Amino acid sequence: MLDVRRMQVLRAVVTSGSITAAATNLGYTPSAISQQISVLEKEAGLPLLAKVGRGVQPTAAGKLLTEHAGVIADNLAEAERALVDLREGRTGTLRVRYFYTAGAALVPHAVADFRKLHPDVQLDLANVEPLDPIHEAEAGRSDVSIVVAAEGKTPPLRGIQLVHLLDDPYSAVLPEGHPLADKDILNLSDLAGEPWVDNEYYAASSWTCRQILLDACASAGFSPSFSVQCNDYQTAQGFVAAGLGISMIPRLGLGTVVPGIVIRPVRHPEPVRRIYAAVAEFTADQPATATLLRCLRAAAEGVA
Repeated sequence: MLDVRRMQVLRAVVTSGSITAAATNLGYTPSAISQQISVLEKEAGLPLLAKVGRGVQPTAAGKLLTEHAGVIADNLAEAERALVDLREGRTGTLRVRYFYTAGAALVPHAVADFRKLHPDVQLDLANVEPLDPIHEAEAGRSDVSIVVAAEGKTPPLRGIQLVHLLDDPYSAVLPEGHPLADKDILNLSDLAGEPWVDNEYYAASSWTCRQILLDACASAGFSPSFSVQCNDYQTAQGFVAAGLGISMIPRLGLGTVVPGIVIRPVRHPEPVRRIYAAVAEFTADQPATATLLRCLRAAAEGVA
């Protein structure tokens, strides 16, 4: 197998015109250069240099290897430049995965700010619902995943760093004219006897969200009675507006409010989902990734 370093020595000899000149340029002795060329000739199975007067010139095989050595040197230089750019956050691709409400409320603003700072970095953006973005992070299929965790129940993830973005509290969604709508703030137990519209039905990515609500209701001494199942917040609002039940929806899910409903805060307890950016630990400090996290936190502050 040809040795790339020896090929570069050959290139230095050919471009310098002599072994002595190449030795001077490379900081080696002429005998060391001659030895490297001899080994390379054995690897190639052909003579690479021919003596011409006091200098040398490449044989056909020597000229071929010299040309390839030049291509290799150029490619290595390009690779080094690309690595520097990647290290400095000037190029590359970041894979970003998220769930629907985070995508609508956080990602667009963060991306707009990020592109001003890193215009040469490509962002591979994807809403992965009904899958859970946390699985994309664990499997190494994303560089930044926006995920949900219950308060105090952050999942342990090997090799993944969780960066807190915001707390997203739930509010009660009631039909207009509902008796509880007269109260400015509700106790969660006020909703114990109500028919509920389930807005997390069959959504794999929302198992954590659903459990947050179930745990909060258990803390208030009851289990919700679901009379209607759907798997998105907008549809749930429609069912509530039609008088088919009440629902609990997080703040990020109330960006667009359907006519015919009222929204009330809840306490004792207030269900809250905690939203994080899940980042591979070895990339968290890279300039582009760090900038994206800052942009996500700024976007989160804007909706908090």
